[in-house]
Amino acid sequence: MREKNSKWFILLVLATVWGSSFILMKKGLDGGMNPYQLGAYRILFTSVFLLVIAGKELFKIEKKKMKYIIIAGLLGNFFPIFLFAIAQTQISSSISSTLNSFTPLNTLIIGSVFFGLTFKKKQIYGLLLGIIGCLMLVYAGASGNPSKNYWFALLVIIATWCYAANINMVKKYLFDVSPIGITVGNFAFLLIPALLILSFTGYDFQTIQNTTDGFGISNDLHPLVYVAILGIVGTGLANIYFYKLIQMSSPIFASNVTYLIPVVATIWSVIFNEGVTLLQVLGTVIILFGVYITNRK
Repeated sequence: MREKNSKWFILLVLATVWGSSFILMKKGLDGGMNPYQLGAYRILFTSVFLLVIAGKELFKIEKKKMKYIIIAGLLGNFFPIFLFAIAQTQISSSISSTLNSFTPLNTLIIGSVFFGLTFKKKQIYGLLLGIIGCLMLVYAGASGNPSKNYWFALLVIIATWCYAANINMVKKYLFDVSPIGITVGNFAFLLIPALLILSFTGYDFQTIQNTTDGFGISNDLHPLVYVAILGIVGTGLANIYFYKLIQMSSPIFASNVTYLIPVVATIWSVIFNEGVTLLQVLGTVIILFGVYITNRK
C-alpha cells in the first residue's frame, strides 16, 4: 500500500513540474534565446547540477549498461528537449503539452511491437480517438493563429515517440540501475554535444528581454534564470524520480504523467494570456478520453 501511494505521489509531483516546464520554455524563448540555445543551456545546467551532486554514481554503472544509458539520454532527453523547444516557437504551451499526451499511446504501441506488451481491441479505439483529438488541436491552433506554422506540432509527436521508446527500454534493460545513476549517465554524455551546440550558436549573457506576465507585471529576470530552473528542477530532479517511477510501476503507468501535464500547462497558459479556445478544450478532452480507454482495465 505504501509503494502504491508513493507512485501516485511521484506521478502528481512530476505532472506539476513538467506541466510548468512549457511556460518556462516560453519565457526563455521570449527572452531572446533561439530554441537551440534554450535546449543546450537546459542540458548544460542539468549536467553540471547532476555531476556536482552525484557524479560518483557514474562509476557504479556496469560497462555493458552504458550503451543503454547513452540511448536513454538521446531518446529521453536530447531529442525531445530540442524538438519541444523548436515546436514552441510556433505553437502554444497548452497545445504542446496536450500533444505530449500521445506518449502513453505510443508507449503501448512500441511496447506491443518491440517489447511483448499485449495489445487489446479497445486500445485501438483509444488510439483513434487520440488522433482525432490531435487533429482538432492543430486545426484550432492554425485557425486562431494563421501566422504560425502548425506543422511544427509534428515535432512534438516525434518527441512522444522518443519518450515512448525510452520508457520501454529503461524498464527492460535498466531496471537494475539506480534512477540517479541513469540520469547522471544520461547528462554526462549529453554535456559534450550541448557545449558544441552553444559554441556554434552563442548567446549574449547581457541580453535581458523585458516582458510582462499574465498579470501585467514587468518581468526583469534574465531568461537564463528560467532555463536554470527548467534544467535543474524540470529536467535533472524530475528525471531521477521519473526513472524511479518506471522501475517501481509499469511503462504504461509511468507514462500516465502526460495525462495530467496539460491541465497544469493550460492553467499557466491562461495566467500568461496565451489563450485557450473551446475547440482546443474539446480536442484535449478527446485525447485524454482516448488515453483513458487505452489504459482502462
